[in-house]
Amino acid sequence: MSEIALACDHAGFVLKEHIKSHLAKKGVPYEDFGTFNSDPVDYPDFAYKAADAVQKGNCKTGILVCGTGIGVAITANKLKGIRAALCFDRFSASCARRHNDANILTLGARVLEKRLALEIVDVFLETNFEGGRHLERIKKIAELEEKNFLGET
Repeated sequence: MSEIALACDHAGFVLKEHIKSHLAKKGVPYEDFGTFNSDPVDYPDFAYKAADAVQKGNCKTGILVCGTGIGVAITANKLKGIRAALCFDRFSASCARRHNDANILTLGARVLEKRLALEIVDVFLETNFEGGRHLERIKKIAELEEKNFLGET
């Protein structure tokens, strides 16, 4: 199992490559689901592949990058069991893990400096879920997800 599922669109390509180098230096295994250059692509195609790998347990967590981080977050959150969090600072990355047990980090390449993006990645990967009262909230999200999955209202 790879530790991290990586994916991006054309706007996120350069930042994704920086993240790959950063993970490699730290010895963190990853799988790159593309895109593999800056040619225009549709972010849902790549975000879905990485989120699917996390959902199926082939990767522990994911990092998705597009221009703002919004499109890849929306896409990933369509998959049952995925809790993708758009993070824009160290605090949001910490809370996404501690309180929401987020299993995918999304980043905006056009709104974050490279240094800050790598700090966010580190915080996200190094922070553990606290459980406790937060677990009850995650269970409620899962119940809503299950209800929606079954087509109930």
